[in-house]
Amino acid sequence: MAAPRFSRFEDADQGDHWPGFVDALATLLLVIVFLLSIFVAGQFALSRALTGRDEQLAALNAQLAILADELDLARDENAELTNRITGLETEIAGLESQNDLLNTALTMAEGQQAALQAELDSERELSSESMQALALLNQQLQVLRDQIATLNAALEASEQRAEEAEAQVINLGERLNAALAERAAELAVYRSDFFGRLRAILGNRTGVRIVGDRFVFESDVLFASGSADLSAEGRESLRPIADAIIQLTREIPDDLEWVIRIDGHTDPLPIRTTYASNWELSAARAISVVNLMEDLGVPSERLVAAGFGEHHPIAEGRTAEAYARNRRIELKLTAR
Repeated sequence: MAAPRFSRFEDADQGDHWPGFVDALATLLLVIVFLLSIFVAGQFALSRALTGRDEQLAALNAQLAILADELDLARDENAELTNRITGLETEIAGLESQNDLLNTALTMAEGQQAALQAELDSERELSSESMQALALLNQQLQVLRDQIATLNAALEASEQRAEEAEAQVINLGERLNAALAERAAELAVYRSDFFGRLRAILGNRTGVRIVGDRFVFESDVLFASGSADLSAEGRESLRPIADAIIQLTREIPDDLEWVIRIDGHTDPLPIRTTYASNWELSAARAISVVNLMEDLGVPSERLVAAGFGEHHPIAEGRTAEAYARNRRIELKLTAR
């Protein structure tokens, strides 16, 4: 057993390295081919997954377009039925007015008839003129009764049409509410995706937390005390938020009305700067964030600034910690 091993060493010492080099090169080539096969298979699987997602997104956009058309049609039908109800109500009011006039005339005629009848009874003889007058009056009374009956029939028909139109309006309202609820559900899906991205972007960064459906930035991270000018650190903190909003504008369909509302809040301590009140400071800070978002490319029509002053605290008490939590900027994705 020892002799062959020493024989190989003797051959190696003589400079015959080529067979070992060929074996190593062949092994390396097999490893590279294996890795390339794995990479090509992964690329193929990723391409199929992306193709399926694009098809689902196209189908969703087509469904949204159909829903938008149905919603517009329902709104048009609702407006038409509302106009019809208004016309029917006007017609009913006119018929009721004519009915009142005819009832008044009928009452007067019946009074005249009663007076003439009493006069005729007292005289116990009917002259030819009184008979003619009574016959004419009876004819007039019959005509009035016929007119009243006609008006009553028209009034009942108008009321029935109004009830049918009102039922159609209620039905359209329910359909409209269902469509709006569906749109709200769609917006909720995008809101959830948007907040998931922001959570991934912000991570465990200090000075930022989630409260309900809002992202809350402590103002001390973005602004100096009593100032509405964004600090350099604050601008950098908001830059990835702006990128996420821009990506969101590309994904949400155009027929969904949504905005990013930026709310400014302060603590209750009296202000001692160029701003007259905490109202103005909170509004100015919200506007500063909106201006930065616009500078970073966020569409202006998707931004809303609001100032709430110290009137909506999220931390109770009069401690420095509570004041710091209440000095904040909130971002919320909501319907317009």
